[in-house]
Amino acid sequence: MSRKFLETESPAWVTEGLITEAQRERLLARYPSDAVQAVGLLPLLGSILVGLSALSVVAANWQRLPTQLRLGLLLGSLVAAYAGGEYFLRRGNRRVGHGLIGLGLVVFGASIILTSQLYQLVGYDISGLLAWVVVGVLLSYLYTSQSLVLLPILIGAAVQTYCTQALGIFSYTIMALVALGSGYRWWRRPDTLVASVLAVGLLWQAALWVALSHSKITWFFIPAMLVYAAGDWHRDRPAARALQGPPLVAAYLFALGLALFGETDQYAGLLRPPVLAYLGALAAVFALSVAGKRQQGRLASLPDWLLLLPGFYLPGGLPLAIATLMVLYAHAGSVLARAHRSGEAEQLTLGTVLFVIATMVAYFKLTWAFLDKSLFFLIGGVLLLSLSWYLRRRNAQRLAAGVASVASPGSAAASPPSPPKPLA
Repeated sequence: MSRKFLETESPAWVTEGLITEAQRERLLARYPSDAVQAVGLLPLLGSILVGLSALSVVAANWQRLPTQLRLGLLLGSLVAAYAGGEYFLRRGNRRVGHGLIGLGLVVFGASIILTSQLYQLVGYDISGLLAWVVVGVLLSYLYTSQSLVLLPILIGAAVQTYCTQALGIFSYTIMALVALGSGYRWWRRPDTLVASVLAVGLLWQAALWVALSHSKITWFFIPAMLVYAAGDWHRDRPAARALQGPPLVAAYLFALGLALFGETDQYAGLLRPPVLAYLGALAAVFALSVAGKRQQGRLASLPDWLLLLPGFYLPGGLPLAIATLMVLYAHAGSVLARAHRSGEAEQLTLGTVLFVIATMVAYFKLTWAFLDKSLFFLIGGVLLLSLSWYLRRRNAQRLAAGVASVASPGSAAASPPSPPKPLA
């Protein structure tokens, strides 16, 4: 909550009797003005500039410095960052304190890399980088900070990228540390931003695994939908949605690409894994997802799995494009139906966008070649106007039903109760 919002809204709260004037003043005192916050950031910004200046000087003369001095600078920077973080935390300045702790984690990783270069350690030994991820995960448990939870996820993705691109290996330990370590931390303290970043980080590592192992691209969706299934088991619905968002986006883009470019069989060598192995693994993840949805009462979101229908096993051509478009339409319709039942405006907007995308893909894919351009755009405009009219009509019906449901209990309460009947 910002001070500007309080200054704007709190007088009306006092007028309506929600709070007193004294309480309003206490609330305003709790949230300092933007100017005070900006002044409070000046020492931090000045310290960062001084630190960057010292860092640039050291970097420019790094190779000329004695080995002991280099190690002393690395160790001193590490101790200074952690000690400064603890100092500000004890004084109640959590932002600066957590920022310095995060800086210490970054310095720790840089120290590992620079020390390896200094002593020319073996390049294929990733134990030092693995220790960096371990320390990051441990810090996320020691401190209640969103940034310190995000850092090990990003560090894990960066280290995994280095391992696959520079060393040609995939570290399952790093993926397990991020999935289990950071994942359990999020599970105990759900957060929507952390959920989104965690899902993207795990999907990135899954993509690196597919690329390094030269597997079929579709194997990517087994770990991706495992992330989705984990969201089905979490009680916090907003955090679960944030975790499931990236896998669903990836699945939708894949289905959209299949609808656009699936008319040829050029994709067969890239997308078709062994049937029994792939469908068995996908069925196991699907069963896990269904069990979670049933446990949390979210079976209405089961049509999300329509995007994972393995249509790429079908022969290419127009039938495959039409079948994929039908899947996209069915998925968009399920999102719209779910939004109308729950009354969520964001889901309604999302369903509308998905429906329009499917319509445009079908339109350009199936009609552009044989319709006159004027008739082409005319039909498209009529379709979009019809969709807009239908959605507005549905919203009006829901609003009328809501007003009626609110009015009916009041009228029933206003009528006097009937006298009890005499006993026979």
